[in-house]
Amino acid sequence: MRLTIEEQEMLDGKQGPGVQKAMELLVALGETFGAERMIEITRAHVALSGQEGDTYFCELLVRGGAKCKIAPSTNPSWDLNLTKYYAVTDKELELNRKTIDAYKKIGAILNFSCIPELKDNVPTFGEHVAFSESSATPYVNSVLGARTNRESSPSALAAAVIGKTPEYGFHLDENRKGTVLVNVEANLKDEFDWGIMGFYVGKYVGSEIPVFNIKNLNKYHLPEKMLYMGAELNTSGAVAMYHIVGVTPEATTLEKAFRNNKPKFEINVTDKHIKQTQEEISEKSGKINLVMLGCPHYTLDQIKDVAKLLEGKKVHQDVAFWILTSFATIELAKRSGYLETIERAGAHLVPDTCIDEPCWKSFEGGLGITDSPKCAYYRERRGQSFIIRRLEDCVEAAIKGEI
Repeated sequence: MRLTIEEQEMLDGKQGPGVQKAMELLVALGETFGAERMIEITRAHVALSGQEGDTYFCELLVRGGAKCKIAPSTNPSWDLNLTKYYAVTDKELELNRKTIDAYKKIGAILNFSCIPELKDNVPTFGEHVAFSESSATPYVNSVLGARTNRESSPSALAAAVIGKTPEYGFHLDENRKGTVLVNVEANLKDEFDWGIMGFYVGKYVGSEIPVFNIKNLNKYHLPEKMLYMGAELNTSGAVAMYHIVGVTPEATTLEKAFRNNKPKFEINVTDKHIKQTQEEISEKSGKINLVMLGCPHYTLDQIKDVAKLLEGKKVHQDVAFWILTSFATIELAKRSGYLETIERAGAHLVPDTCIDEPCWKSFEGGLGITDSPKCAYYRERRGQSFIIRRLEDCVEAAIKGEI
């Protein structure tokens, strides 16, 4: 890589060992992927996760005197109020405290949201940014038209400290063209169907760039639909960017999405594929102990839909019903009356946390229900099976205690 005098001084440790560690990581990435230079970024998002490896790296930079030049937004950790409901160990509490302390010291924005691209940290078309978080990266590239690679937590944090990232991958025009054509004939009713489609397509495309040509496009809740599809493309696959013809900025036509190149191959998506995929990845039926929504975090519109479905109803006494969202969204839900309706029914909104955190371990061994294959994937790794259904079915199961 060709480094400027200032960049070389950072690498040589002249701005402190913390900055040096960050630059070492970025230079190693750049050399690995053939970058010729560093470029400035305007935003960053760190999927801090509250796990030991990410916290260790942040503490390492802090001890070396590093501070973020670009204040990054942050992924969920977990809400300490949950300790009133579910047991966590002293070790887990200490790691949570250390994580928050380290990211506060380095100058991060502690918004604890996995959907910053929708409200807290929204890039505009053409911005060069460094975003980690598997549902955020494809949305940033595909829907907003900003430019980011599929960063890890350490690489996004290093970029925030330096204010730069290596110029490779999706920062370059030639790497943003579509490579696979997805013909969608399925009737996509809601974000659930979009998510299942994402899971189905992700299995076949891997890290390719799919171009979705959707026959009957319903634009209601379109941001949530694209958010959920991107999350599931990164559950079964590793998709950092996609195009939707006539919707996403770089795909006003099919020809522009592919930059006049031919696709490597085509995939067809029908109603049959959506149904079969749901059946393949979901438990069939049974008594449930948990309803979990909000992976990715629920938006205010989605919370409104939950409130409407729960109006005048009661959650079964053997079922815990949790909806994950942001602190700011909960305040809006409270002002709008949705929170009162949801809590009266026996369900709860919780801020700042993720389904892949230790505060949910007391449910392990039981059967849950969710509208998110990504949620099911993370929880199943920790020993809890999930039925995967659309929102209306999740609420019905919450009331009956089974499906």
